[in-house]
Amino acid sequence: MKILVIQLKMIGDVLATSIICNNLRKVYPDARIDYAIYPFTKPVVEGNPNIDRLVLFTEEMHNSKRELLRFLKTIRKERYDVVIDAYGKLESNLMALASGTKTKVAFHKGYTSFFYTKTVRELPAPRTTAGTALENRMNLLGLVAQRPDFDIRPTIWLSEDDLAMGRERMAAAGIDPNATVYMIGVIGSGRTKTYPTAYMAQLLDTIVVHTQATLLFNYMPSQAAEAQAIFDACLPATQTHIRLDLIPGSIREFLALTAHCDALIGNEGGAVNMAKAISIPTFTIFSTWIKKEAWSSFENGSTNVSIHLKDVKPELYGDKSPKEMKSQALELYDAFTPDLIAPVLVDFLQKNRK
Repeated sequence: MKILVIQLKMIGDVLATSIICNNLRKVYPDARIDYAIYPFTKPVVEGNPNIDRLVLFTEEMHNSKRELLRFLKTIRKERYDVVIDAYGKLESNLMALASGTKTKVAFHKGYTSFFYTKTVRELPAPRTTAGTALENRMNLLGLVAQRPDFDIRPTIWLSEDDLAMGRERMAAAGIDPNATVYMIGVIGSGRTKTYPTAYMAQLLDTIVVHTQATLLFNYMPSQAAEAQAIFDACLPATQTHIRLDLIPGSIREFLALTAHCDALIGNEGGAVNMAKAISIPTFTIFSTWIKKEAWSSFENGSTNVSIHLKDVKPELYGDKSPKEMKSQALELYDAFTPDLIAPVLVDFLQKNRK
């Protein structure tokens, strides 16, 4: 049996959809399970024993009709028995259609449902602490497989080499293995997903005052100037605790370092989801327009905690959902002042002391 799972999206989405692959293995232990993803998301599923082959959808395939057609022909030749499309946009629609398989499942969309043999509607609200992003994927899996022992938690498999590399980088930087260290997600994937510079600096000041911890910054190379601006906005005493000389150079390096940290604190996004997948405590600041119910997975008030502006100032949203307020995201950030976050953050820090 050959199964293709499709998730052409960002890191958090690819990690979330990997639970479909993990649970398919329980039902079909001898099946070949392929996972179609973008190349840059590969590090979060490397080493996953439940994925036999990664099918990489490249930028060339996206931009060139010739390359896309060539790719679709390779999909056709595989003769998959089942296609599970968790993406549901043009490229994955075409992949499902090109596969020629009789069993194709996806989330319900009125304009693409005819591509698939079965579809399921996404939940409007979570039914468990997992959040709708994960619950919806399990419902999608339910169209082709059912078992009582399915596991809804994403997992990232780190090798001994990964863990050793993280320890060695920490040691080379002179960080005491017994010290308190936090990985800080200082910048989100875009401006409307990034807590304002001055506000973030104030929160970092709060962390250092209460813990005297060492802070590591996680950001992309293109965000170096923004990260430096946050550092510059911190108090001099806080700056002495920030190690700008120890920046993850890749996703696997980020994972290797974070595995040796006491928590990840920062903007909601793929980094938070990755930290949860290696069982590291997380404190998440949600963007003012992101739907918290979808991605606030496994919140328990202690090791996984998050805060959204709507939690503390619901009157700013009225009857509108956060997503409906996207055009006002930056204006809403102005109202999301550090004093609203600090008490919840300090409580998290106290609960996760060594």
